Amino acid sequence: MVKELVELIAKALVDYPDQVDVQQVEGEHSVILELRVASDDMGKVIGKQGRIAKAIRTVVNAAAIKEKKRVMVEIIQ
Repeated sequence: MVKELVELIAKALVDYPDQVDVQQVEGEHSVILELRVASDDMGKVIGKQGRIAKAIRTVVNAAAIKEKKRVMVEIIQ
């Protein structure tokens, strides 16, 4: 569920939504989501001083409370 949420948010922010890719790495008590976007869209996903990236992480962590897992979102070039 959180993977789809990150994908939906990222596709809404970028110019090249077809290049958005989210990989999920499951751990015992945590989930790592690796978000990849086109190099031209990196700034749109990170935002000024990382504000958009922080907002994405906040929304995802709030959604992950139901699953009782810790979710980390990593933006990868």
